[in-house]
Amino acid sequence: MEDLKGVMCMSGQRLLIIDDEENMRHMLKIMLEKAGYEVETAQDGVEALERMEREEFDYILCDLRMPRMDGMTFIKQALEKYPEKTYIMMSAYGTVETALKAIKEGAYDYISKPFKTDEVLLTLKKAEERERLQRENVNLKDRLGAIEQRRSFGNIISRSEAMVRVFDLVERVAEHKTTVLITGESGTGKELIAKAIHSNGPRSKAPMVSINCGGIPENLLESELFGYKKGAFTDAAKDKPGRFEEADGGTLFLDEIGELPFPLQVKLLRVLQEEEITPLGGFGAKKIDVRVIAATAKDLRTEVEARRFREDLYYRINVLSIHLPPLRERRGDISLLSGYFIDQFNQKLHKAVEGLSSETMSIIMGYSWPGNVRELENVMERAVLLAPDRWITPEELPSRVVASQRDIPSIYPEDTLSIKEATKQMQQTLIRKALQKTGGNRTKAAELLEISRPMLISKIKEYHL
Repeated sequence: MEDLKGVMCMSGQRLLIIDDEENMRHMLKIMLEKAGYEVETAQDGVEALERMEREEFDYILCDLRMPRMDGMTFIKQALEKYPEKTYIMMSAYGTVETALKAIKEGAYDYISKPFKTDEVLLTLKKAEERERLQRENVNLKDRLGAIEQRRSFGNIISRSEAMVRVFDLVERVAEHKTTVLITGESGTGKELIAKAIHSNGPRSKAPMVSINCGGIPENLLESELFGYKKGAFTDAAKDKPGRFEEADGGTLFLDEIGELPFPLQVKLLRVLQEEEITPLGGFGAKKIDVRVIAATAKDLRTEVEARRFREDLYYRINVLSIHLPPLRERRGDISLLSGYFIDQFNQKLHKAVEGLSSETMSIIMGYSWPGNVRELENVMERAVLLAPDRWITPEELPSRVVASQRDIPSIYPEDTLSIKEATKQMQQTLIRKALQKTGGNRTKAAELLEISRPMLISKIKEYHL
């Protein structure tokens, strides 16, 4: 008994005993105070509810048969106001049916009178253990949520370390007006990153205006960016604001800035430096407050060396650079994104596709995805639309994706049937390829291989690479 009391003693645990028999209240109060609880009493449900309005209790031990308000009425009313509390019912008239009814109403447990001291303490001990597990579950969910948050940003999801670093940069830069240059191949999600920067910063309530610098003819691009005044040219029947003016107070996203004509680069540089614009046909400059985010699939350093892009503009827009790796360098995201897109298109197309067959998964994991995430999204939409059953088979994939598998040389050795030896040879081959691709940069090679840098170094030593 002493051992049990030692286990039960928990400072700060407050308990309310509700019973119309004074002797029972007194006996339980003495017993539970010896076990380390702070105990208060009430003679019926009405008094108990009044006390619960004024004081905090962790556990309520309540009789079923009482005058004015019985235990069943009490628990119904108490649960409406205090659903988080733990209620334990007790009765000398208990039956299995009464116990089940009390638990169905929301009681945690049920004790039949007469009961032994150990029975009450063990019931409370179980209740405490349940609450401890609930707290641990909440903490675990919070921790998993924090981890998941690092793996996603808005509609962008990933499990690769490279993208986690991208999310970290987005979060850091979002609060500031700093000009950002987003680089990466077509289809990697540069505009989504730009939207994430805008929506997570202080300018989120102001507009984000986008313009594709390569999608508008050169003779129209200047007026699109800076606007024009009535009479500036033949068709200018009235004043028209440009994209910079539309984005005043918010963000302007200049997509494919590497396509910006050279003469306009000079004007853009002046706008970024002076924070003012002059519409076509206008006189005098107008101050603007715009955060600029640019994106390009081109290597702007090469463009600068080839004199196709101004060096001063390059340094002006490249205050902070965020690079999005292609999908082929983060293959762990292929299955994750596929599942995400399948869920999205199930809703859009009113389908009930559960996922990819094992053969289909093998094919998409081996495909190079030159169009990156955008291509994967389009392929999944097509597959969900065509899938006749719950699973997507190779028949629902485009022929280019399936055919690519025949062009991939096998990395598995043909001179051994030993799984251990084959695994070793395959790891050596992949590590050599990753080191060659990254010019010997072990950090980048580890990212491509999706292993930690210490593990890569260990493998290099093990295989004498």
